Amino acid sequence: MIAAFDVHYPAQGPARAAAVLFTDYSDPVPDRILSRLISEPAGYIPGAFYKRELPCILALLDQFEQMPAEMIIDGYVQLGAKPGLGRYLFEALGCRIPVIGVAKSAFTGAASEKVFRGGSRRPLYVTASGTPAETAARSVRRMHGPHRIPTLLKHVDRVARGQAVGNK
Repeated sequence: MIAAFDVHYPAQGPARAAAVLFTDYSDPVPDRILSRLISEPAGYIPGAFYKRELPCILALLDQFEQMPAEMIIDGYVQLGAKPGLGRYLFEALGCRIPVIGVAKSAFTGAASEKVFRGGSRRPLYVTASGTPAETAARSVRRMHGPHRIPTLLKHVDRVARGQAVGNK
């Protein structure tokens, strides 16, 4: 099982962590959808995004029947010489589960694999821990959907925003 995560922080009210679980990168629909409201997420600290996002993802993992074989996050695994959210997640899980970061914008100094999808001239920026970045980029490239953002990554974003169904 592969899990893709996203967290949304509305201007008011609780944050929502979401995950879609699927079997193969080419799957058009998730096998399972999970979400969890986080009543008191940490505040945003510039340069330390992981301090806000990581606890939300870890809290959602309590709902998993088994740990996924791979995880995808919305963001970077490595920010140049500094660890990013994905690296902190990888380490929090004992460096046993590969984590793939898919970012929509470039981060100066971060080495990433650029993935062009759906005729878009703007790439996705893929980084990874626990698997080679080139392998992670191939996986993201073959994800379902005709557009820049793969179908399941759009779906987990909608669940995190409360625009699609997931458990509470």
